[in-house]
Amino acid sequence: MQPPVINIFEKAVKKAGKILIRDFGEIENLQIQSKSLGDFVTNADFKVEKSLLETLKYYFPNYSYITEESGKIKGDENIIVIDPIDGTSNFIHGIPYVCIIVARIYNNEVTDGVVYNPILNEFFWSSKGMGSWCNDKRLRVSNRTNLTECLVGTGLPFGERIYKNYLEEIDVVLKHSAGIRRLGSAGLDLAYVAAGKLDGFWEKNLNLWDVSTGILLVKEAGGKVTKINGEKWSIEDSEILASNNKVHEYLSEKLSLL
Repeated sequence: MQPPVINIFEKAVKKAGKILIRDFGEIENLQIQSKSLGDFVTNADFKVEKSLLETLKYYFPNYSYITEESGKIKGDENIIVIDPIDGTSNFIHGIPYVCIIVARIYNNEVTDGVVYNPILNEFFWSSKGMGSWCNDKRLRVSNRTNLTECLVGTGLPFGERIYKNYLEEIDVVLKHSAGIRRLGSAGLDLAYVAAGKLDGFWEKNLNLWDVSTGILLVKEAGGKVTKINGEKWSIEDSEILASNNKVHEYLSEKLSLL
């Protein structure tokens, strides 16, 4: 049974998801702006975010909000984090790996969250101590112990986000794994780690709204989340390493040597 906060999150994202579905791939109807090279925002992002805020503020009028497009809205110590469309470039090009992310943070910890892909009808949710779920199916991370059998997700930097040694990171993971996947949505990457579809995921230069729910999903599915060097992850960090726990130390060791 879903806790009440998840029921409200589900109501919010499924209502907003209708907007996303309607505009998905309709490039001639989208108003597209470029924040920076390769980083886009569309009128659909704003419409989805507006819909989410309308629903969530009705039920949680005193909460604080952190949103990708509207910024910060000051309230009490409960914080709701919103990413209206994670994977905007995919959305613009009609690639169905996009999602809406909503999470609750209390005392610097993600306590509840949802990741919803309305195109593929995947509703991921988790609350602290209640496991991770996709629709009605309980999620578990994979059991693979040998990195050579593992698929690892990542995000490729672009434009101003290019950082030193990223090609070396990709090279070392490719040499020791069964392959790398770049889906274009960190929220879905982490959900897929929780579901056992990916065995690990790492990325730098991320925002809190990209990874908030995904971190809880991985942990509640039995996985591990840290910074890339293995140190404890906090909501202030912009890099992440998530895995099924069994290959975590090895991945961290390989990536930290660069």
